[in-house]
Amino acid sequence: MLLWFLPLFLVLLLIGLPVFFGLLAAPGLLLWLNGQERDIGLLYRNVYNGIDSFPLMAIPFFMLAGELMNRGGITSRLVEFAQAMMGHLRGGLAHVNILSSMLFAGLSGSAVADTSALGSMLIPAMEKQGYTRRFAAAITAASSVIGPIIPPSGIMIIYAYVMGESVAALFLAGIVPGILVGLGLMLTVKFMADRYDFPVASVKYSWNERGKASLKAFFPLLTPIIILGGILGGVFTPTEAAAVAVGYATFIGLFVLKTLRLKDLQNVLTKAAMTSSVVLLLVGAAMAFKTVVSLSHAPEILAVYIVSLSNNPLVLLFLINILLFIVGMFLDAGPAIIILGPILGPIFVSLGVDPIHFAIIMSVNLTVGLATPPMGLVLFVASSVSGERVDAIARAIIPFLLVEIVVIFLITYVPAISMTIPRLTGFSN
Repeated sequence: MLLWFLPLFLVLLLIGLPVFFGLLAAPGLLLWLNGQERDIGLLYRNVYNGIDSFPLMAIPFFMLAGELMNRGGITSRLVEFAQAMMGHLRGGLAHVNILSSMLFAGLSGSAVADTSALGSMLIPAMEKQGYTRRFAAAITAASSVIGPIIPPSGIMIIYAYVMGESVAALFLAGIVPGILVGLGLMLTVKFMADRYDFPVASVKYSWNERGKASLKAFFPLLTPIIILGGILGGVFTPTEAAAVAVGYATFIGLFVLKTLRLKDLQNVLTKAAMTSSVVLLLVGAAMAFKTVVSLSHAPEILAVYIVSLSNNPLVLLFLINILLFIVGMFLDAGPAIIILGPILGPIFVSLGVDPIHFAIIMSVNLTVGLATPPMGLVLFVASSVSGERVDAIARAIIPFLLVEIVVIFLITYVPAISMTIPRLTGFSN
């Protein structure tokens, strides 16, 4: 009977119950009907136990670092740097939007923060230059999924926590896939710019002007170098690296750039706390949900079923990508990773797929789901920022989603894309 927990959970989502309550209500109800009242107590205790983790402390710290840099005007410096490099191209602001997302990804690791921070600046600017608002919102949403792929990444911290993998290895494995997504989106914009005669954002900057823009963005761009360099050099753990990022962002904003004021800190802390609490509550509920997954023996049953479909790992990877893409349409990436990771990960590792490679396949696929209709979270954020209807943005984002799906399959079937850097640094065989 416990096997019905997942269908019941989906039904609760469809009737509008928030994900957090659905993750607890579905298994709790079935445990009660199954006469396992003692396990209900275990289920709800695991909400706290799932949050009470040192590695997970990295998530609120990275979110706070992103908020500090956004409030301190660092985001605008990144946009100015991107415009100096790419603004002269046809469709320049669309390219600037994508490059800014790639740069911002190295600061916050959050697609929602990316959409909110960059969208509030670039969507009005793109509309003023003649782009439709729906296109501007669509490219902002599509490029924001790069945030959780390029390190630091909250989603990869969650995956590493659940599956016992190295955070540093996942961070390194996400660098090339994130860049590849950005390049794919830029090629799509170039094709559309030539076809639809998109405007040029600005005249070509001189090398002197580019140098000045680079200097303005120098301190923000040091952030990912400090984070990754410190982790790989053994100076600090990923959680400590997140705390260092907060200290660095505060110091730069208050004393170097002087764009952050002490009175801004209250709002920054409040906003970061609210966002972090939502994520951590979902993680706790999903870890409790995972308890019922184990009690139901669903992983073993699903493993037998999946292996019965084919003995060819390439065929199974194709099918799992389809499954993950569908799941990503309805479920946020964090809970999906916690629920499906322990089920799917061991199956593919037993078939010879490197655990780091599978982690990237799953993380990138579910991250793209953040921008996928009907329930993609960043679509709603882009709608809120732009004032455009979600269904209009969903139609405009389709060409970009197709490119991202192609990248997912490239990552799946060309392991070197994600595995080369971890192998060179000794994290994988």
